[in-house]
Amino acid sequence: MSQRIVIDPVTRIEGHAKISIVLDDDGAVSDARFHVVEFRGFEKFCEGRMLWEMPAITARTCGICPVSHLLASSKASDEILAVKVPPAADKLRRLMNLGQFTQSHALSFFHLSAPDFVMGWDAPIEERNIIGIVRANPELARAGIRLRQFGQEIIEFLGGKKIHPSWAVPGGVRSGLSREHRDAIVSRLAESYETTRAALALFKKVVHEHRDDVEKMGKFDSLFMGLVAPDGEWEHHGGRLRFQDARGEVIADQVSAQDYRDHIGEAVQSSSYLKSPYYKPLGFPGGMYRVGPLARLNVCDFMGTPQADAELEEYRAKWGGRAVSSCYLYHYARLIEILACLERIERLMDDPDIHSDHLRADAGINQLHGVGVSEAPRGTLFHDYTVDRDGVIQSVNMIIATGQNNLAMNRSVLEIARAYIDGPEIPEHLLNRIEHGIRNFDPCLSCSTHAVGRMPMRVQLIDAGGRLLDERSRD
Repeated sequence: MSQRIVIDPVTRIEGHAKISIVLDDDGAVSDARFHVVEFRGFEKFCEGRMLWEMPAITARTCGICPVSHLLASSKASDEILAVKVPPAADKLRRLMNLGQFTQSHALSFFHLSAPDFVMGWDAPIEERNIIGIVRANPELARAGIRLRQFGQEIIEFLGGKKIHPSWAVPGGVRSGLSREHRDAIVSRLAESYETTRAALALFKKVVHEHRDDVEKMGKFDSLFMGLVAPDGEWEHHGGRLRFQDARGEVIADQVSAQDYRDHIGEAVQSSSYLKSPYYKPLGFPGGMYRVGPLARLNVCDFMGTPQADAELEEYRAKWGGRAVSSCYLYHYARLIEILACLERIERLMDDPDIHSDHLRADAGINQLHGVGVSEAPRGTLFHDYTVDRDGVIQSVNMIIATGQNNLAMNRSVLEIARAYIDGPEIPEHLLNRIEHGIRNFDPCLSCSTHAVGRMPMRVQLIDAGGRLLDERSRD
């Protein structure tokens, strides 16, 4: 007989999903699937809109990562205008993206995942949340909130508001950074550094004490992809694509945004509204690759800032060099990226270009196709637009980081289920570990399905004959 257990609160991911775990005749886990059950169709309803509207429209894809879409859309539009964005505009776009990385990574680490680190896998669910963190470690909770606030303030200083700023536009940006806001950013840097270093110390202690989790929470071979500068430096808003294999060897380098279709295919599976991108030369599903913090730290040669480079060296020495593979270490990589962002923000504060008034290149429609690629906190983001000669959108393709991690998220859930399931029931601590296997990737499901309706996370355990043995959900 099937059993349904309703567990509250709502799972700590952006969006709603379910997981099916299948057992073979011997009762061992043979398969596991992560099902995204939301659908939006953002690409389709952009058709017929004007190119000039696209940055503001596509930013509405998400309330958590609107800046990522705003910037990728603007880069695609730049290509269609065939313009070179003024240096000041490029640096200000970069500054906003650094603020976006900081606030989004802080949200993921402190609010969505830290309850597991601080409270423990087996803590009561009513305590295993941000409120539990406030009670157990108020200084950590406050520091996390303040760090996220710092990133959001940078976005607000540039764009006028923290969420959905209509600021980056085809050819540049609408406004610069005032000296008053520059000084406010500088005044918050010391505190932000302190919080990030404290979080790094905390997580290093966590992985040292729970190395078994590092080995079991989604450790498997895959490819990795991310943007790098021409010299291999870590990139977040420029450079070109680099693909790397599970041994740390580069298999494709300096791939331009316009050539992404030669390397990335998109498969559709009936089990999910989320598409499954793959590396074309290896086919589907053998071309599984990962994007995001873990992948970016694997594919880059160096971070380009002294403190982050020192942390990267230590991280690689302990966890696998250029091919760190445990999904649990996504959190470690996020913290190193926050540190790199803070160093780059500090560097930009002394750049006179950020106060320039030359912020936009004006032009009409000069190309009928453009691709914009930028790194979102969750991974590489593609906006691909085709227009007519009047600038009316004819087709849109958006490849979202969460979608590119789809095959890896499925594999991660499978590895965790195989490591922990023993018997026809799902204990609470296992449900939480499976959830955390997804939280490692910090998925944004509304972005990636392009959400009609609402579905809680549901985990189903199914035997070899298709009989439902156990079911748990978070409604």
